[in-house]
Amino acid sequence: MRRPGWPTRFWVAVAVAIVKPLSWLLVKKDWRGGDRLPREGAIIVATNHLSWLDPLLISHFLYNNGRWPVVLAKSGLFTVPVIGSMVRAMRAIPVYRGSADAVRSLRESEERVAEGACVMFYPEGTCTRDPEFWPMEGKTGAARLALETGVPVIPVAHWGAQEILPYGDKRPRLLPRKTFRVLAGSPVDLSKYEGRPIQSEVLREATADIMAAITAQLAELRGKKPPAAPFKKSSDN
Repeated sequence: MRRPGWPTRFWVAVAVAIVKPLSWLLVKKDWRGGDRLPREGAIIVATNHLSWLDPLLISHFLYNNGRWPVVLAKSGLFTVPVIGSMVRAMRAIPVYRGSADAVRSLRESEERVAEGACVMFYPEGTCTRDPEFWPMEGKTGAARLALETGVPVIPVAHWGAQEILPYGDKRPRLLPRKTFRVLAGSPVDLSKYEGRPIQSEVLREATADIMAAITAQLAELRGKKPPAAPFKKSSDN
């Protein structure tokens, strides 16, 4: 029987055969907090975004802790020959940006958590533009999904992918071998929003709580104090 939220055994084997060797080759690992990830039941993983490489590395972390990451990916990826078919088979969810169809991503996410899946969100929506690589302000999708379904949000911070493949670069910097650090936190406390109408103010506040939790995990990983307020991405960044 297929595990909730997982692809078929064939596609799990394909993904593992590609991702695990590549991940072990690219980085040394400092992984913490994996015991905070429930092994069963629906969860929302909310994480920071530093590099085009980190989805692969975070996926390895989640898989290593017993969860299959249902990733939200740009809709254009699904139209690429061969790759699009593989991405669908691995149960990724297309994100339709700048379109009236954007709500479809959230509806499909709701279907996946109803199955008991682990859905992974990048609330920032893109790699951070903060000069010191702290998380930016988040978009409200993860908060809306959590408030509508009651599914717990697990904040997961990571550090190191940007040293291998900085945002915008196409050539990885493989040597010397970098360390990929991950720290998963306890579920974000969103109980104060229970019973309140899911309106824009509530969504913004809940999103800020989620981003604050991710930032706190990242501050612990880095051993640095984060900025007092998150970076705001302008339309031309």
